[in-house]
Amino acid sequence: MSTKRISLLLINLIFFISISSCGLYKKVDTREVPVNAQERARKAVDEGKGLGIKNILGGKNNNFEFSSSNPMWRASLEVLDFLPLTNVDYSGGVIISDWYSISNSENESLKISLRFLSNEIRSDSIKVTVFKKNCKSINNCTVSKTESKIEEELIKSRLTKASELEKKNKNN
Repeated sequence: MSTKRISLLLINLIFFISISSCGLYKKVDTREVPVNAQERARKAVDEGKGLGIKNILGGKNNNFEFSSSNPMWRASLEVLDFLPLTNVDYSGGVIISDWYSISNSENESLKISLRFLSNEIRSDSIKVTVFKKNCKSINNCTVSKTESKIEEELIKSRLTKASELEKKNKNN
């Protein structure tokens, strides 16, 4: 064998011994750890495990929020499913649609922005903003914030849908 292979083998052997002796590799009793990956993940979340700054620094309290468990978020996405969306950020609490033309008119289009203020199912837990763009030509457009019935309708339909989803979750 060549000296390169021997040195590579020696480096790998030293690396393996250092990893196994420093506690990164731990033997696990399969009777205590669920075999199913989703059950293991749920157990890790319940125990406060996971990768994060607090875990590295010694803290154990992680707050995991998932968009699929938030009825307000799901209802908002379902209500806006007819629109092309440009920004959907659960952690930032923002949903922004692309410009959308309601009628066949190419000169007029709308853009809807939703900003979540809380996760509670209330009318004041979200801010809906509708922008209107009027174009006289391709390079001559004006954009303005508009007060319209669309905001009220979005809030009503989102609240109704969120209430339905919340009831469905409680029944399951």
